[in-house]
Amino acid sequence: MIETEQLTRRYGALTAVDSLSIRAEPGQVLGLLGPNGAGKTTVMRMIAGFLEPSSGTARVCGYDVRREPLKAKRVLGYLPEGAPSYGELTVREFLTFIIRMRGLNREDGYRRFERVVGGLQLEGVLDQCIDTLSKGLRRRVGLAQAIVHNPQVLVLDEPTDGLDPNQKHTVRQLIDVMARDRTILISTHLLEEVHALCNRVVIIANGRLLADATPAELEARSRYHGAVSFSAPGSGVSQEMLGRLPQVASIEVDPLDGRITVFPRPGERILEPVETLLRQQGLEVSEIQLERGRLDEVFRHITTGGEGHA
Repeated sequence: MIETEQLTRRYGALTAVDSLSIRAEPGQVLGLLGPNGAGKTTVMRMIAGFLEPSSGTARVCGYDVRREPLKAKRVLGYLPEGAPSYGELTVREFLTFIIRMRGLNREDGYRRFERVVGGLQLEGVLDQCIDTLSKGLRRRVGLAQAIVHNPQVLVLDEPTDGLDPNQKHTVRQLIDVMARDRTILISTHLLEEVHALCNRVVIIANGRLLADATPAELEARSRYHGAVSFSAPGSGVSQEMLGRLPQVASIEVDPLDGRITVFPRPGERILEPVETLLRQQGLEVSEIQLERGRLDEVFRHITTGGEGHA
């Protein structure tokens, strides 16, 4: 549904995107992650046909965005960075304009208008000028124009930027529903959004592909994967006692709250041995957790040069 091959964009001596090859399959929500300046927005602009590649190709539903730009754009919905629009128009006027430009007939256009406005909770601002709206509302109007024609592919650059927690929840629910029968490419800085929405993740830095995996596969690279952490205030849990377990590699204690994290040796499972030991010693534990891995740690490790492989 989305495919790039050796996609490259140069600005003089600067290579913003360097030979990037990625694929997004039907029904997939692909998260595009990277630090500021990694090239995420440039990649999205090239896929959406708003920026011409220096070399390489990008295809949307099989249409080359350079050779068949109109066909590619007909099946694509694009929410750019900052959600630009026509600020002097009301929300109703703007969405009606987009519906006409997308070529929807009167009946289909009305149905799509009602569905999108209801889904994004825009009923109360339909007759307000876009320039008078809050950042969060402008973002929702931008998302509305991206989906009003019911595209097969969505490219969303920071779709929840500027939204409050309730608005983020609403938008994420909408994206989750839409992902069932279309392909979505999302750029985000929020790792919580990766867990909430994405079933695959691409990490780039300096325009280059560093990782392409599921969130679970990335978490499995974390040193916290399989670790056990717990709080036992005032119980006098001994690190030496825990260290005697043959499955344990190391132990850390958080200096702020005293929370203890026990790390396993490679291939070992330590939840049951740790629980058994605590029970045998009669120690009171307020909370215990099996760590699945920390995506933020893996992200830092990959993008700062500790790890880099597709």
